[in-house]
Amino acid sequence: MNRQNKNELIVSGIHLELTPSLKTYVQEKTERLFRHAERIIRIRVELECDSTADVANRFKAKGHIEINGPDLNATVASDECHKAISLLVNKLDRMLSKRHHLYKARRHRVTAPDEEMVELRRAG
Repeated sequence: MNRQNKNELIVSGIHLELTPSLKTYVQEKTERLFRHAERIIRIRVELECDSTADVANRFKAKGHIEINGPDLNATVASDECHKAISLLVNKLDRMLSKRHHLYKARRHRVTAPDEEMVELRRAG
């Protein structure tokens, strides 16, 4: 199945002008997330510039991944907008990886046998 046409990415800016190069940068970074997780419905990235915050946390990047099951949300603050985007994508990637491993472990979990089955095996 070709998923390139189905990837939905929403980029918005709060107190920040979104330039075409910034949108392209977000698209390039989030392609990694779409490659790793096939069941992503939509990714929404919000970039915010807070001029009242200290310099180290001036730019915030918020990411929301709509996926089958509970959605994933993450927020990262940094001194540069591009750096905040990179940190956000790395964080979302780790969250997707952790979620994948948890669901995989749940699928392969061995259930405890019933007491009756244990007794039948001992008798047999």
